[in-house]
Amino acid sequence: MSLVGAAASMALIAWILLEAFEAMVLPRRVMRKLRFNRWFYHINWPVWVFLSQAFRSPKRRETFLSVFGPLSLLGLFSTWVGGLILGFALLHWSLGTPLQNSSGTASALSASLYFSGTTFFTIGFGDLAPANALGRFLAVVEGGSGFGFLAVIIGYLPVLYQAFSRREAVISLFDARAGSPPSAGQLLLRVAPHYNAGAATEALAEWERWSAELLESHLSFPVLSYYRSQHDNQSWLAALTTILDACALILAAAPGKSLFQAQLTFAMARHAAVDLALVIHTPPRPVEPNRLGPDDWQRLSEALRANGMELRQGPAVEGKLAELRGMYEPFVNALAHHFHFQLPPLFSEKTSVDNWQTSAWMRRTPGFRHLPISEGDEHFD
Repeated sequence: MSLVGAAASMALIAWILLEAFEAMVLPRRVMRKLRFNRWFYHINWPVWVFLSQAFRSPKRRETFLSVFGPLSLLGLFSTWVGGLILGFALLHWSLGTPLQNSSGTASALSASLYFSGTTFFTIGFGDLAPANALGRFLAVVEGGSGFGFLAVIIGYLPVLYQAFSRREAVISLFDARAGSPPSAGQLLLRVAPHYNAGAATEALAEWERWSAELLESHLSFPVLSYYRSQHDNQSWLAALTTILDACALILAAAPGKSLFQAQLTFAMARHAAVDLALVIHTPPRPVEPNRLGPDDWQRLSEALRANGMELRQGPAVEGKLAELRGMYEPFVNALAHHFHFQLPPLFSEKTSVDNWQTSAWMRRTPGFRHLPISEGDEHFD
């Protein structure tokens, strides 16, 4: 039985170290089914969402949901550390490691747990010490493992928050470019006066790079998916969906400018949406109701025409737009359902103000209008 217990203890230690290595060091997607990290989030996130329903205020509910990402990281680290301490304690206990103290030797499980904890954190009280060579060897291994494990955790956090900061910087740019919450219709309306000058091409190239960074960072650190933006009306999924919507509209109905860059951006953004849905294990979910009905399409076309951007019309255009939307909408909708995000409208006749136009003392800063400013307009009313 002691050999069986020792084998089980070593398997537990190896499993936790492998989980930590895959989560913090290995920069690639891991599809192994027996993953503690996946179980941890698939069990705790639904519970957290259920608890959030106790808040009637949408703002408080969103704040509560935003706590889960950072808190889950601390919980995951604590679980790993507790598992390693337990694993080494069971290993000492199974092998019968004699632990010397001032009153003799101790071999109880409680003594092994205490010794394992002080050794892992390299506290070194010295009140318990292994009395044989194997016990001393295991103590050295545990002390080195604990020191290295804590060092990796400390180094992991700055990398994680740097990736979060890079993601949020581009999301913040969407406020003035596409509104908050963003929509592809508002984005095209604001770029329409400068569309023929190639304004869309530069923006699409920037969003292509952002989609690639989003895919890379969220595959390497899936916990980032649970980190919500600072503003309740913004999210990484809303930004990604807006990019896809805008590319679909340009490819299906817009004039010839920016078509090639729109193809590249659409491909990269869809790649990010599909891969993230695969990693989070969210199967495609059809969108109901339609995010761009016939009336919305007509209003969008008229609004863009008034701003100098003529969209193509006809069944072929509408069929192409439906085909493009079918390539990504089920995936972003599945992600939205999982993370309790709200998909942005494809077109919104905006009545609310952007975040940059508000302050803590008034709903809207006087004297400012929505961007972009057409040629010949003044910056202030």
